[in-house]
Amino acid sequence: MGNFTFKETNIKGLIVVEPKLFGDERGYFMETYQQEDFNKGGINVSFVQDNQSLSKQGVLRGLHFQKNKPQGKLVRVLEGEVFDVAVDLRTESETYKKWYGIYLSSENRKQLYVPEGFAHGFLVLSEVAVFSYKCTDYYDPTDEDGLIWNDPSINIEWPLDRIGKPSLSSKDQLWKTIDSNN
Repeated sequence: MGNFTFKETNIKGLIVVEPKLFGDERGYFMETYQQEDFNKGGINVSFVQDNQSLSKQGVLRGLHFQKNKPQGKLVRVLEGEVFDVAVDLRTESETYKKWYGIYLSSENRKQLYVPEGFAHGFLVLSEVAVFSYKCTDYYDPTDEDGLIWNDPSINIEWPLDRIGKPSLSSKDQLWKTIDSNN
């Protein structure tokens, strides 16, 4: 399928995207998005906004979602390494409350497509990480919500042995559990 490999995860709609790399002694080239290939790979959405963040080692961002204007996201790491997590919030789904985690890095160049209806977050494992998001809807600060990163009913296995105690924003420290949000 063009210049990408698309791998369905154990959670329906959550897809790992691996771009083909063209390189030689001078460096490399790769496509990071191509609409026709993505449509054939099962990601048939329109992206309306791109975001980028830089975070230091130990920063945990998330688990974020929008309540009424959900965003699908295509995420990747431009520099460094993160442990990226998506949690299924679709109450009608067989995998409701299940999570999926993947190491994304500038070295492995993998991307993760997180469809609407998921909470999303990541933990920075490298000294710094530059993280890129393509979103299917616009960010609306009045619509944002989140889940606490260590919700015991979800039981995400964050690789804390690599960083110690995570660094959270004041907002991310106040999110509730998934059962408190319903």
